[in-house]
Amino acid sequence: MTKANLFIVSDSVGETAQKVISAALAQFPNVSDTDIKRYPFIDNKDDLTQILADALKEKAIVVATLVNKELVATLTDFSRRTGLDYVDYMSPLIDLVQSKTGEIPKEEPGALHKLNEEYFNRVSAIEFAIKYDDGKDPRGFAQSDFVVLGISRTSKTPLSMYLANKSYKVSNLPLIPEVPLPKELYDVPAEKLIGLTADPERILRIRKSRLHSLGLNDSSQYANLDRICEEVDYAEKIFKELGAKIVKVDDRAVEESAAIIEGLKANY
Repeated sequence: MTKANLFIVSDSVGETAQKVISAALAQFPNVSDTDIKRYPFIDNKDDLTQILADALKEKAIVVATLVNKELVATLTDFSRRTGLDYVDYMSPLIDLVQSKTGEIPKEEPGALHKLNEEYFNRVSAIEFAIKYDDGKDPRGFAQSDFVVLGISRTSKTPLSMYLANKSYKVSNLPLIPEVPLPKELYDVPAEKLIGLTADPERILRIRKSRLHSLGLNDSSQYANLDRICEEVDYAEKIFKELGAKIVKVDDRAVEESAAIIEGLKANY
């Protein structure tokens, strides 16, 4: 088994580096043994030098998201002298932007996470998604950037919350053949309607897993393939009737589905 040791060093929270590392390690399925240590809010050369020395001792890769030039210089100099392996995710791009624009960077750690208008818009969107989740109040459809439709276990709520984290106001509605659609749905412009669908066999597996996790028997209609096929057919009929854009979620991460939906928005 191959092991990967990584040190995340940041003068902020280190979240950016964590996301990039996760994406990179996903390309190495055989590297299942990883030791990732995060060192956030590093603001002086002495602390940074000690962390780098520990990384060298442990033969770790240092992943840095530092914006302070003195700290970046310390990292670069230490690595040049010792042969420490490191990746600097911030400095090259900052330098390129500076050279192209002529603007001087603020070198302000955590600038991305400041409580600005974008932050409050995101919080508002998350609150909106919670309030109008699962068809709780159809009156929210009129205020939504997207209304997500689909039968049970097509990832309506996770997708709504992910889009909310990107400041979109999203409501969602479960489609059940025996339950009439709310009249408010027919007033939503078709380009804002997103229909989620998946292969019935996949939905069956997810529903059975859900029932097992709750300690319930999977012999109910909820986990019956014929019933699921009926639900899928009903949902796709509704999508066609309303003119909803259809997104297949089979083996697709929430992030991928969200990217497709954002692409649809860009076209209207």
